[in-house]
Amino acid sequence: MKKMKNEVVAAINVGSDFLRMSIAQLNPDGTLMILEDTSLPNNIGKDTYTKRRISPKTIKETCAGLKGFSKLMKDYGVKIYRAVATSGLHEADNRDYIIEQIRLIAGINVEIINNVQERFLIYKALRNHLNGFNNLDLTDSIIVNLTSGGVEVSMYTTDGLKFTEYLKMGPLRLREILYTLETKTISFPKVMEEYIESKIYLLKPKLKKMPIKNFIGLGGYLSTILEMCHLENQTYLSKERLEELYLQVREMNTDQMVEAFNISSANAELLLPAILIFHSFLSKTKAMGIYAPMITNRQGILYGLIDKLYEIPRRTNAENDIISSVWYMAEKYGVDRKHASYVEKMSLSLFDKTWNYHRLGDQEKLYLQVAAILHDSGNYVSLSEHGNHSSNIIRTQSIMGFSDKELELIANIAKYHTTRIPTYSDQSYYVLSHHEKILVSKLSAILKIAESMDISHMQKISDIEVLASTDALHLRLISNKDILLEKWDIMNNVEFFQEVMGIRIKLKG
Repeated sequence: MKKMKNEVVAAINVGSDFLRMSIAQLNPDGTLMILEDTSLPNNIGKDTYTKRRISPKTIKETCAGLKGFSKLMKDYGVKIYRAVATSGLHEADNRDYIIEQIRLIAGINVEIINNVQERFLIYKALRNHLNGFNNLDLTDSIIVNLTSGGVEVSMYTTDGLKFTEYLKMGPLRLREILYTLETKTISFPKVMEEYIESKIYLLKPKLKKMPIKNFIGLGGYLSTILEMCHLENQTYLSKERLEELYLQVREMNTDQMVEAFNISSANAELLLPAILIFHSFLSKTKAMGIYAPMITNRQGILYGLIDKLYEIPRRTNAENDIISSVWYMAEKYGVDRKHASYVEKMSLSLFDKTWNYHRLGDQEKLYLQVAAILHDSGNYVSLSEHGNHSSNIIRTQSIMGFSDKELELIANIAKYHTTRIPTYSDQSYYVLSHHEKILVSKLSAILKIAESMDISHMQKISDIEVLASTDALHLRLISNKDILLEKWDIMNNVEFFQEVMGIRIKLKG
């Protein structure tokens, strides 16, 4: 969908404590200009984290607020928008009713995204920000993204994204979890700090192993923290200045913070745990301070819309972060890197060379790539039925950029990389929609052939050529070694390929 004129669009975030919207003008050169930012407070997170259901009062207020956003979009002539909801709505048991009421009352279709999808949006915006303005290298960096519901921690090395973890201990969630303890102690900050340390205990060994030079902090709390340190409109907080603030607030109650920093009681309640969390992570690194670029997921949405509308080739590809993190998972589960890398390469080659028969796009190609890398991860559990175990491992991972549904599709693709084929007796396949069943079957058919090409795990076939005739795809295997075993295994899987793609494979030569 390549456009050549400027387009005014909107990005909406239905967050845990605020409704926020950015209206921006997108330009064909890949830049954007914010025309308006607006926000309204809400109690979605407070309701969800305490009762797991959002109250009728909060639903009514949310719909009214978003109806106002809808009117503002009409005033600006916005026709293209994306509205997302994060953990506050994602974790509510009555979320589907709320999404429907928002659609009917405000006329806005809200998409619920998980934590890794939100992180993908944030990092998309961050990379554009760093490349466009500061040229800060992410090598040996830690990114701590603090939201109301949780904290996302990611670490980059020279090889790209090394790992990413999500911990459910955002300031709002912490307050709701520990509120019964506040009246029972005069050292509530200390209790909260101990709880935070208990949650990040398992990350300590990883933090010690990596030479962290840069600490990048994300989330709206940092803006107020900078103001408390008299650093308004700045984007850097030194370790020394944060330490001073930390020592000051850990001895204060809410009322004392309100008086000392001229902030509201609601802000004070959330800023204490925010300061404690950032201090805890920063103290475990050698970074000299926190770089705070003030990136939001709305900016990530806007950059995503630019890419879609104008087909802008980005200088850094967000998919590199995805694949880097997937390889980290593969190593964690003891995957044979040479074999998985080979199957990945051959799967992508087959995908490209058989496109006329599957007609799938770049996103589906990414599903295949992830499934190829992780297809043998189930061997970590058991060599027997490892396809099932691989599938279970994948669906329980947090892979950046993928929704829960997309992870389910990838899990199914990897499940059928062996001689097993999809059937309605498999519940995980049966519950898929018709379109999803076709997608899984096409990609697993490709993965089966790629896996067969390295059944010996010796990477004997250096390349492939695919030549089409009226009744068959002629597959030429380029090798100077004995590939009798590989040919035999490929032929065991060609029937399923023909069923799915509508054309049979013949080995040439």
